Amino acid sequence: MGFNMMDLTSVRKAYRFYAPVYDYVFGRIVNEGRRLAISRFPQNPGDRILETGVGTGLSLPFYKRHVEVTGVDVSPEMLKKARRRFQTPKHPHVKELLEMDAQELTFPDNSFHGAVAMYVASVIPDPRAMMLEMFRVTEPGSPVLVVNHFASQKPLLRTVETRLAPFSRKLGFQPDFSLERFVDVIGFGPNQVTTVNIGGYWKLLEFTTPATPTSQGKSKENGTRRNGSAHDQPASAGNGVSEPAPRRGPQGFERTGR
Repeated sequence: MGFNMMDLTSVRKAYRFYAPVYDYVFGRIVNEGRRLAISRFPQNPGDRILETGVGTGLSLPFYKRHVEVTGVDVSPEMLKKARRRFQTPKHPHVKELLEMDAQELTFPDNSFHGAVAMYVASVIPDPRAMMLEMFRVTEPGSPVLVVNHFASQKPLLRTVETRLAPFSRKLGFQPDFSLERFVDVIGFGPNQVTTVNIGGYWKLLEFTTPATPTSQGKSKENGTRRNGSAHDQPASAGNGVSEPAPRRGPQGFERTGR
């Protein structure tokens, strides 16, 4: 199934409903993925890190106090909880918590030393736009991470996911969100894939911001399309993977895979 099942109006409506109970339903059960993703950042003093899909801020305690974390989310109800808990003197590393569409970030190019999409790839209407934006706003060579559930390879679970897919807008995420389709749409695979959380239903994907700009990016410095904002050449693979990574392509984001 394609990624056009979601829209921002439905997402906001769903997470308005989830906000009061989100921490109980999606807290400890997926904290391992949050911890592991954040541990992948070097977190040098003063490093600026972007978290897309910051939600109620469940991952914020896992960052070191000497970095600067900016979190964005489209749900004002989720952000209200995050701000109440973490925009305090006790959490100096939390710089900003902003209501913002990850498909259209308002930050200038090369603003961050790393970025992570935390359990939001199957929520956002256009994951490719989200990835392009995360590459655009991070410096070349920066880690760009995605933590998310992906459709199960087990026949029974896959059948359940497929049957739930027509209700994606009401659920607030796509149950049948496929890793293969995600890789195909963005144009190349991650450097490393690690299975996380209970049951192995979720995965951590590790990318690196390429050095070469692409004509498909959008500069927030002048608000117009130009050559040279997001990046088109995938980084070389890491020294090893936790499991076989999906395909990579030398043309990077210039090949959409559609």
